Amino acid sequence: MTRGGCPVSARLFAHGPHGSWSSLLCVGLNGRLGWEWGTRVLECLCRKDCRNPPPCSRSPQPRGLHRPTRLPTPVASATASVQPEVEELEPAPSGPGQQVADKHELGRLQYSLDYDFQSGQLLVGILQAEGLAALDLGGSSDPYVRVYLLPDKRRRYETKVHRQTLNPHFGETFAFKVPYVELGGRVLVMAVYDFDRFSRNDAIGEVRVPMSSVDLGRPVQTWRELQAAPREEEKLGDICFSLRYVPTAGKLTVIVLEAKNLKKMDVGGLSDPYVKVHLLQGGKKVRKKKTTIKKNTLNPYYNEAFSFEVPCDQVQKVQVELTVLDYDKLGKNEAIGRVAVGAAAGGAGLRHWADMLANPRRPIAQWHSLRPPDRVRLLPAP
Repeated sequence: MTRGGCPVSARLFAHGPHGSWSSLLCVGLNGRLGWEWGTRVLECLCRKDCRNPPPCSRSPQPRGLHRPTRLPTPVASATASVQPEVEELEPAPSGPGQQVADKHELGRLQYSLDYDFQSGQLLVGILQAEGLAALDLGGSSDPYVRVYLLPDKRRRYETKVHRQTLNPHFGETFAFKVPYVELGGRVLVMAVYDFDRFSRNDAIGEVRVPMSSVDLGRPVQTWRELQAAPREEEKLGDICFSLRYVPTAGKLTVIVLEAKNLKKMDVGGLSDPYVKVHLLQGGKKVRKKKTTIKKNTLNPYYNEAFSFEVPCDQVQKVQVELTVLDYDKLGKNEAIGRVAVGAAAGGAGLRHWADMLANPRRPIAQWHSLRPPDRVRLLPAP
């Protein structure tokens, strides 16, 4: 082999019984160019995949010296046989324990359905549940079942609470008086809850049965897996108050009239609500008033008026915030919900404020739905 008239000798060394390339020793290459290329070939062939060396982009290949070709029966290197490539790994089959871990189990419910054509009643039997999810710290739950027929959620039944069990036996039957011709448009909901004495009861799961899919010609008894209940925004209640502004006197009057359907905050299922009224300017509370406390009620009536001095040139720069709280004699008073009105408020709060300004000297009353205290956000005042 010659390069530019100069003799070149090259010896190829194979390693392994099958002749896989492990090294290439280039000897006798005259000049810096040939030595650099030979070094690159050596480094490339020492890699674990033993692929042919790519052409060097910076140094041209010497004429007369060809890259070695792969042998017909290549054998993977020792490194590759011990630690295969990630792409070659096949997923290991998961065992029963892994399948259970991947699938979030809520439990299942056994129920029965029957229709009494003589009395026109749908009979729903809540029989038992098993394998319920544990929601208490002790690894158990206090389950009960709430039963109702959509779209009417007001008429509902509840089973007894079963303490410290994930496999309760209920054995209770409830009757819904519904004409048979109307059943096709109804959906039966059986929702399983974990009872909590000191806070809100947590939903474990539910079963929904479209009545149009059920043959009520004979009694039905079956098991169904619980599904996660759709998350609904918690209803905190509503408050009614009026706003009145007298531009000539620079006087803003807020009359807190009443509230209804407030959230239950006490253990007995009631609350001791009162209302704080704040006047805000530049996002800061500058004045504060509060109503009297109404004991043991979720529908308090106040009819209490509060006045604030607000000059005419400042009326678009202030906001009014009303917060309904539950009074606690021993602990901290807890906020039930909040509402804000003003030029920086949005939705109903902005409309109420605009109606007040459009009707000076007249009280404008309106109902507002309470929102969670941390969700009430006022925009920067103009």
